[in-house]
Amino acid sequence: QVQLVESGGDLVQVGGSLRLSCKASGGFLEIRSMGWYRQFPGNQRELVASIGSDGNTHYADSVKGRFTISRDSAKNTASLQMNSMKAEDKADYYCNGDIRTWVLFNDNWGQGTKVTVSA
Repeated sequence: QVQLVESGGDLVQVGGSLRLSCKASGGFLEIRSMGWYRQFPGNQRELVASIGSDGNTHYADSVKGRFTISRDSAKNTASLQMNSMKAEDKADYYCNGDIRTWVLFNDNWGQGTKVTVSA
């Protein structure tokens, strides 16, 4: 069973930095892409950043230039470095992995980690 476990959520001040980490574990054959999503109360999850197996990255416009996603394929981990944080970055952040356990790839989600940004 695939598990994604996030860590790093915390309280940070506006303008500060925070680093989120995610580790995939369990029986799987391949991770195609990993990403970070966030969810505001009452809203759907939205993509923050993603990184493919080839290292190509994609960012939401709201975080471009401030957030950086990285990945260590050997360790099955992904990280999100968040700099110059804004009050509107406050949300629950979820790690996502497009993971193949046998034949097909499936979306897998972590349990989420809370990020709070104070003025």
